[in-house]
Amino acid sequence: MTQDLTMRPVGTVVGGREAAVDDDWGGERAVIRLDGDRFTEAALAGLTEFSHLEIVFVFHLVDPATVQTAARHPRGNQDWPLVGIFAQRGKNRPNRLGVSRCRLLGVTGLDVLVEGLDAIDGTPVLDVKPYLAEFGPQGAQSQPDWSTELMRDYY
Repeated sequence: MTQDLTMRPVGTVVGGREAAVDDDWGGERAVIRLDGDRFTEAALAGLTEFSHLEIVFVFHLVDPATVQTAARHPRGNQDWPLVGIFAQRGKNRPNRLGVSRCRLLGVTGLDVLVEGLDAIDGTPVLDVKPYLAEFGPQGAQSQPDWSTELMRDYY
């Protein structure tokens, strides 16, 4: 059954990059500023005990008309195989959602300072979660060679 969902961002990315460039995100620093009308500092209590976060956000600058639902060559690279949108992490996704893991550098008031978040200034943040190793993959992992090549310079 299909139903529409309405979500309200918990905050916004402030600072960092102004444009979504594919590589070299590792040293990028930004702030996730929580919505002060909805949250107090109590919402972030205990967060600094964690080294990393998982951030769910919206690719807000992606024109809905450019959303892709079929197969394509990742980054348009014809040397890489034609793969479905759900077999890659491109921003032109059906719901324009991004998920990123980043390093937590600190918390001041409603500001969460992070490093390595691959979201740009002004990005709506839907959720902030502490990264727990137990939520990481269990058992052996595998991925195709093209994806390893694509990610070589990402962080």
